[in-house]
Amino acid sequence: MSVRKLKQAAIALFSSVLFMTSSHAWADKVLNMRQGVTEVSQNAYDLHMVVLWVCVVIGIVVFGAMIYSMLVHRKSKGAVAATFHENHKLEVIWTIIPFAILIGLAIPATKNLLYLEDTSDSDMTIKVTGYQWKWQYEYMDGAAEGVKFFSNLDKASNDARQLGSGADVSKLDNYLLDVDNSLVIPTGKKVRFLITSNDVIHSWWVPDLGFKKDALPGYINESWTKVDKAGTYRGKCAELCGKDHGFMPVVVIAKEEGEYNKWAADQKAAADAAAAAAASTKDFSKAELMARGEAVYGTSCAACHQANGEGTGPFPALKGGALVTGPAAGHIDIVVNGSKTNPLMAAYGAQLNDFDLAAVITYERNSWGNSASIVQPKDIKAAR
Repeated sequence: MSVRKLKQAAIALFSSVLFMTSSHAWADKVLNMRQGVTEVSQNAYDLHMVVLWVCVVIGIVVFGAMIYSMLVHRKSKGAVAATFHENHKLEVIWTIIPFAILIGLAIPATKNLLYLEDTSDSDMTIKVTGYQWKWQYEYMDGAAEGVKFFSNLDKASNDARQLGSGADVSKLDNYLLDVDNSLVIPTGKKVRFLITSNDVIHSWWVPDLGFKKDALPGYINESWTKVDKAGTYRGKCAELCGKDHGFMPVVVIAKEEGEYNKWAADQKAAADAAAAAAASTKDFSKAELMARGEAVYGTSCAACHQANGEGTGPFPALKGGALVTGPAAGHIDIVVNGSKTNPLMAAYGAQLNDFDLAAVITYERNSWGNSASIVQPKDIKAAR
């Protein structure tokens, strides 16, 4: 390669570096790490930038020396290769410098990791439990103490992602990144998370919060966040956890304290109403059970058995199925207690209250052309 071509290549490389570090590139952050909205995420971003620029400087020095040597000390100019070896001073220098760089980067990295793991002096605690394929949130203390709910993929995304739906997903806002019940936290408060799993390994991840934590069955991991800016922050399960791994997003909404307290009061009132309905000994009408059952089925059952009840893969069809058209006792047993044989069936007795269980079982027994008996909450209570 001629000297002219080498110079042109060097200029092109230098121009590319200038473009990548231009204000437009930084503003878009398309190729850079997300800064997030918490101190933890900002610390990670700052450390990332320090490491990046250290690497850039090392690259410039190393490749600059190589290019200079090729241009100035080439054979065509009469250069003769040096014959020295075992230069102890040089070997000490190029050992000490990388060691010093690594130590210089390890100190702030360790400091940030220790800060991320420090859950002390938290203002409130939320338990996060992963299920196939949804999240459960339980508020352990604070204004929302006792509030507990499941967070599923929102209905619009769930309907659109079904085979043969014909939906234009490009017209859906936040496709596969929205839920029916978001996790709500107050701004300006240190929120401690206890993260675990009910079945397989999941991973709770919200990039804007600056951390990802595995949810392990039989084990509790801890983490925390403090969001100062109200807003909606989205994430996903980051651990391959089964066929619907891609359909269990995380949505965190940070509200000002006053709005959060109002939300907490509304949630408690709704939970009390749901508990009263579940504990009621009255017989609900078929229409009431079917209406509620359709909603429960959409969030808890359609992922495996399909919205049309025709099933998929190892998950049997409910449309015309012997189980759902047969005696109610067998249907109740498998929904409440689950099955560990093929096909594997999750136990919904601990996930749904008696009213929701009665409603979804009634819906399955009387949809898609099925016509069977209805089930009341008292039937579920007797079967537990």
